Order: sequence, then structure tokens, then C-alpha cells
Amino acid sequence: MAFAALLLTRQRLPNRGQWARAAVVAAGVVVGFPFLTSYALTSTPASHGAVVIGVLPAATAVMAVVRGHERPPRTFWIAAGLGALATVAFAALQGLGGLHLADLLLFGAVVAAAVGYAEGGLLARELGAWQTVSWALVLAAPVMVVLTAISIAEQPPSATPAQWAAFAYLALVSQYLGFLAWYRGLAIGPMTQVSQIQLVQPVMTIGWAVLILAEPLTLPTLLGGLAVITFAALSVRSRRPG
Repeated sequence: MAFAALLLTRQRLPNRGQWARAAVVAAGVVVGFPFLTSYALTSTPASHGAVVIGVLPAATAVMAVVRGHERPPRTFWIAAGLGALATVAFAALQGLGGLHLADLLLFGAVVAAAVGYAEGGLLARELGAWQTVSWALVLAAPVMVVLTAISIAEQPPSATPAQWAAFAYLALVSQYLGFLAWYRGLAIGPMTQVSQIQLVQPVMTIGWAVLILAEPLTLPTLLGGLAVITFAALSVRSRRPG
């Protein structure tokens, strides 16, 4: 879909520097985040993963400062830091006193996504929002084709119609169409503020995990989610002038 959209609209090729930055976007959001979260969620509930990923807005804001030179006030960093500590504490409690491999994979996914979001938001101001994600997908395609071929050779895919429908949703919406609006929003900016829209992600993920996967909504999950979202909301409030 990405290749067809670029070809039919006759988009100009990125220059050398933009190719390198598109590679960063591809590494972060086409490969890094999906791979790490998928592996993590094979051994931990989706609701638990959602709360750990709740630190992503703060991580994205950090990368917006590093790459976009945005300057939120000191109160923002205090609130964001407390939110990160709350997330780590929640993961440790859920892991019976220590972090599990799944938690480390989720934190790695946070870093990968934050880098990809910040770089993609900046690149979208030059190439356009849908063009940025399209070039990232096209750039990653050779690597993904090889990995897919290896996976099929080792274990041919077999799934129910509902599972194939879920797979199609991930491919079409989560990996492509959703990013069209997301990078447009980041391009408008400021990214430190826009990135906080991600705060609804843990709440919605936990809700859908309960409805679709019949996962229990435990008290530690609920309290952990509330703690992360509370500190993140404080960071949003601290950046509002006046």
C-alpha cells in the first residue's frame, strides 16, 4: 500500500540525509516497537504491557527535546520522572519482586518508539506525514521480506479467520493508516504536547484486553495504570502556559 501510494502520486525521492532519518523511523516504529512488544506480549498479559508502555509519552517528550530542541519547564521533568518511577515499580510488583524479560522488552520498545516518533515528526515537516511513514515502510520492506520468508520456512502460518482479521488490522491500521494522522499531528506540534495524546493508549488497551481477550482487571493493574496516568497528566498540566 505504501509503495503504491508513493508511486501513484509521483512523490519525489528523499535526499541522502532524509533517507538516513527515514531509516531511523523504520528501525524504531516498523521493526523495533512491533517486534519487541509482540515478543513481550507472548509471556505477559496485554493489560500489564499497556501500563508499562504508559511511559512512552514521557519518553517521546524527551526525544522531542533532544531532536526538536523543545524546552518544557522543570515541573514537567519532575512529573515525567515520577511517572517513569511509578511504571518501573508497577512492573517490578507484577513480576513478583523483579523485572522479567518481558518488561525489559517493553522498555526497549518504548525507547524504539520514542526515537521513531520524534524523528518521524520532524521528517514529516519536510516530506509530509503520510510520505514519511510510507518511505519508512518501503525502506524496511527488504529486511521484513527476508524475515518473513525465514519465519514461513520454519513454521508455516496457520490461523483462524478471526486471527487473520486481527493480523490484517495490525498491518493496515496499526502499521500504516494510523500513522498518517499521528505523524501529521506530530508535525504540527509541539511534539512534547502532542505526544501526550498517547496517554489514552494504556486505558484503551486495558479496556480492550478485558473485552476481547477476557483478561481479568486486577487491582494492581488498575492502581498501576492510574498512577502512571496521574503523573503523566501532571506533566501535561505543567507545560501549559499561565
